[in-house]
Amino acid sequence: MVERNAMKTCLIIPVFNHENAIIGVIEKLKAFELPCFLVNDGSTVACSQVLADCADKESSWLTLITRQENGGKGAAVIDGFNAAIMQGFNYAIQIDSDDQHDTNAIPEFLAASQQHPEAMILGQPIFDASVPKNRLYGRQVTNFWIAINTLSFAIADGMCGFRLYPLTAVNRLISNTSIGQRMDFDIDIVVRLYWQGVNVVNLPTAVRYPIDGVSHFKLWRDNLMISLTHARLFFGMLIRIPQLLFRHWR
Repeated sequence: MVERNAMKTCLIIPVFNHENAIIGVIEKLKAFELPCFLVNDGSTVACSQVLADCADKESSWLTLITRQENGGKGAAVIDGFNAAIMQGFNYAIQIDSDDQHDTNAIPEFLAASQQHPEAMILGQPIFDASVPKNRLYGRQVTNFWIAINTLSFAIADGMCGFRLYPLTAVNRLISNTSIGQRMDFDIDIVVRLYWQGVNVVNLPTAVRYPIDGVSHFKLWRDNLMISLTHARLFFGMLIRIPQLLFRHWR
């Protein structure tokens, strides 16, 4: 059981066709006694049935949100944000459904957030040998552009899907800004939250690649989408240069 008031912090898990891994993820998360929004992002009938069964079995802490069509990871997480905000949560932990992330690190995220209540707590991956080299090199390029687009090295890794958000800041952002809906979401939201003035705590955490071998990353499509996101953020950074430089000076 975590020390933090569970009614203030929730979990958000976007799910798209990870029926083999999600059962184990839910079982691991149960011990932390945090309310959870499980967002079914237009999954197959088989996966949808698994999610419905999990939600029925764990109804005391798990709420299933069902999207009729696949909208992408970002769209699913934003639906989770909106549900959490409407129910009065102040913080949300985003975690992937494919068992990449070490759920035992959740108390560390909560402790870091207690010490820095207005910051976003971002997972900084410690990879094992399972990480594909092309994904690792692509990640390094992305983090280079994130450093440019924030004029800082504050964000150690902008792609890790294990993170804790302060929902007041998230609500302000998503109420006024269109955020990337698919694989560009994790990058887009952290840069824009940083622009908004949200500080960053980077938390090293173990990451492995999916046990069921299911990846929804489409090499050419998603790399193009991410590249376009970096380009949009770059032009957004240009008009914020005085603001960002003043932040560093201050």
